[in-house]
Order: sequence, then structure tokens, then C-alpha cells
Amino acid sequence: MTLAAKPTVKNLGHYAYSAIKKHFKKTFKWETEVKKDKDPEALHQMRVGMRRLRTVTSRFAIAINLPKVVSDKNVGKIARRLGNLRDLDVLKETLEHLSQPQLPKKEQQSLQTALDALEKQRENALADVQTMLKDERYKSIKQALKDWLDEPNYQQLACLPMQEVLPDLLLPEVSNFLLHPGWLVGTQIEGSQLVVLHNWEGEKIEKELAKNGKTLHSLRKQAKRIRYQMELFTDLYGKNYTAYVAELKSIQDILGSMQDSIVMAEWLENIFKSEIETQIPTVANKLAENRYQMWQQWQPLQERYLQGKTKQDLHLTVLYPR
Repeated sequence: MTLAAKPTVKNLGHYAYSAIKKHFKKTFKWETEVKKDKDPEALHQMRVGMRRLRTVTSRFAIAINLPKVVSDKNVGKIARRLGNLRDLDVLKETLEHLSQPQLPKKEQQSLQTALDALEKQRENALADVQTMLKDERYKSIKQALKDWLDEPNYQQLACLPMQEVLPDLLLPEVSNFLLHPGWLVGTQIEGSQLVVLHNWEGEKIEKELAKNGKTLHSLRKQAKRIRYQMELFTDLYGKNYTAYVAELKSIQDILGSMQDSIVMAEWLENIFKSEIETQIPTVANKLAENRYQMWQQWQPLQERYLQGKTKQDLHLTVLYPR
């Protein structure tokens, strides 16, 4: 059984429709500016919008009947191609920030070489995005979403009251977040307790990141997914819920900054075909210092979310919409 009329009450279908409409508008309004390639913020906003649109279309799939072309796979491909270009813009911003007058002349020249190489990579990524925005698959996804918003189609679950189904919608994502192995990076078992290890020197942090950086990056992506989903329902919860959403953003930002620094170092080593400690030692030290500072900011949040009390409180907060 399917329903073809837009729900008039705030049930699951109402929130699905509202979320898709909101992120559809926010995403595609930047398309023209992205094509012009004048403002990096336009690309950033379209990328974020596409990611959020992917979240809402996949998470509300239990309540809506979207056209087949609007699949998680297809929307994800668009988001990734936008992301490839945006990642290069972030690298460029970081390089330009690092390339300061007080750097030794040799390192300034090396960074200019890196910026030139980056510009060539960006030209290719931009061409890929502009081709994507013209292809039929992209246009068909955009048109299919527009048609669905004009004539939405729902499954039976869409009629259920939002407060009734919301905990079941959110709690699996909460559990995946809290059980992620990234929380265990830089810890050890003492007796029956999991202990976060403190007072590490920079060298030991670097070794830990070399070994488990990908796991922390995966945790960051999980934090982003749950944050995007929880942000859809802030009007149905109180201040405690809003505080958790803000904390998720902090986790995402801190781990993201750490990952950006790692990616930058790896990218530079690939460009120079050598370790950056020998090619650009001042810049290498700055990147390592950034990772050290992010690690210090990360550990208090890590300790907090490893506590049973925090986990229980987050579960209870989600369990009881107001």
C-alpha cells in the first residue's frame, strides 16, 4: 500500500517531506555558482547540501517511495565528486596559510611548487564536476526529486506520529557511534577499566596516528552522519539534545582538523617524492604541532564518551522526545 497525498500532520511522512524539500533547495541553489567557479563557499555549501540530502533520502527510505534514480549510490557519487574538488580547495587554503613571509626562502619556493601542482589537480577536478553537472544522470536525479516534491509518494509507516517512531529511527545510529572502534585509539585496559592514556609526547602521537588515523577518520564520518540526522529533529527535543548535537560537531571538527593535517602531509610527500621533514621542515613542524593540539582537544571528549553515564544519558535523551 502506498499513499500519494502529502501528510498534513507532523508524522514521519511530514518530516521526511520537509527535510527533503529543505535540503533540495539548499543544495541546488548553489549549482550556478559552482559552475562559475568564482566562490569556494558555493562549492562547500553544495557539497554539504548533497551530503545532507543523501542522509535524509537514505534515513527516511522506510517511509517514502522515491524514484529509483534517487538512490543512495547515485547521490553519493555526486557528493564524492563535489568532495574531491572541495578537498583540493581546503588543501589550497591550508597551503596558502602555511606559506608565510617568515618561512625560509627555500621552503617558500617548495610550497609554491606544491601550489602549482595543486592548481593542475584542481583543474582536472573542476572539469570533472562541470561535466557531472551537465550529464543526464545528474539532471535526472534533480528532476526526479523535483517531481517527487510536487507529487510525494509514501509508505504506510509515514502515517505514524513522529514522537512514536523517532527513538527507533535515531537509536541505531547512536549505538553505531558509541560502539565505533575509534573511541579505543590511544587507550588501554587496566583491570576491567578502559583508560585513556595521557601526557604523550608528539612523537608517540604521530606513531599512533600513523597506525590508527584511518580509524579516527572513520569515527569522524560516523559523528557527521549522526549529527546530520539528529539536527533534523531539534524541535522535538530539549536543551540536552541540542547540547549533544553541538558536541558532535566539536568531535567532527577536531577529528576533521587532525585528518586534514594528515592528508596535507601525505599529499606533500607525494608531490616532493620525499619526507617533508627534510624538504620543508618548518612546515612539517607546524603540521605536527596542529595534530598535537587537536589530540589534546580530542582526549577530554574521548574520555567523556567512554563513560557509561554519558552513553546512558545520550540514549535516554534520544529515547524521550518532548
